[in-house]
Amino acid sequence: MKKRLTFIFPGQGAQGVGMGKEFIQNKAFKETLEKGCDHLNRDLRKIMFEGPEEELNLTKNSQPALFIYSIALFEMLKKEFPQLVPHTALGLSLGEYSAFVAAGILPFEETLKVVQARGDLMGKACEMRPGTMAVVLGLEADQVIELVKEANLPNDLWAANFNSPGQVVISGTERGILKGTELAKAKGAKRVLPLSVQGAFHSGLMESALKGLEPLVDMLPIKESPTKVVMNVSANYPGNASVIRKNLVLQVTHPVLWAQSIDRVKGETEIFVEAGYGETLKGLNKRIGVFAPTVTFKEPADLETFAKEIL
Repeated sequence: MKKRLTFIFPGQGAQGVGMGKEFIQNKAFKETLEKGCDHLNRDLRKIMFEGPEEELNLTKNSQPALFIYSIALFEMLKKEFPQLVPHTALGLSLGEYSAFVAAGILPFEETLKVVQARGDLMGKACEMRPGTMAVVLGLEADQVIELVKEANLPNDLWAANFNSPGQVVISGTERGILKGTELAKAKGAKRVLPLSVQGAFHSGLMESALKGLEPLVDMLPIKESPTKVVMNVSANYPGNASVIRKNLVLQVTHPVLWAQSIDRVKGETEIFVEAGYGETLKGLNKRIGVFAPTVTFKEPADLETFAKEIL
């Protein structure tokens, strides 16, 4: 591979009914999709293809579905372009698991089991401690961090996702989000938009999910790889296997430093490849100020475009 590629993998929220239909005729994509469904003994393919949307959007379904889709897309690219080796990989929230599998650091099937458990645990945490999220537009990261401190609601409000300059997600209880919204507007936020999510992800309300996930992540086998992965919790490369495990678990209750992670790799990346459904991360790259192109895949014809990009 002549160019340095960074593969980026989206997280929960990037799913959509019909995902997978566009590439199901591709042998490598189909085999990976079917292997994932068989390994979980679940007909996720039906939910992905047909919905209903409410069913697909449930955390217990969307997380494994997105993970399988991303890895199926990656395997399709590997088959089409045997010389393809990512220089770097990173994923937003759930997508971090996809990044580690694509890098060859974590195995697909064992990681899929953990992803399914993660979705189940986070779904149960949403029921045990209800919450929600909202995106703050027009304030910078330090301003949102400051408003969370000012709110002084340590059990109700957290900064959850630093997506791009001027776009930060807050997470917490209804009380916390109301207070956060009020303070954000007082600080000059352009808009504060509620997100249609099942619960308060990347907040202290996910503590029970963290505790359930920890022993499962600890059992994952970790290999060395030439492909580097930047992690959400630190916006940096992990030094060893124990740091990988620790950060994968902490991510459930800690903020996703996405903009900072992209900043970490953009100087050494010639092409970003979004291996997921839709163009969520491509949009964030534009807001972050990435000059390198971001390639996405909506249909088989996009493989020809990708071939021209990487030569």
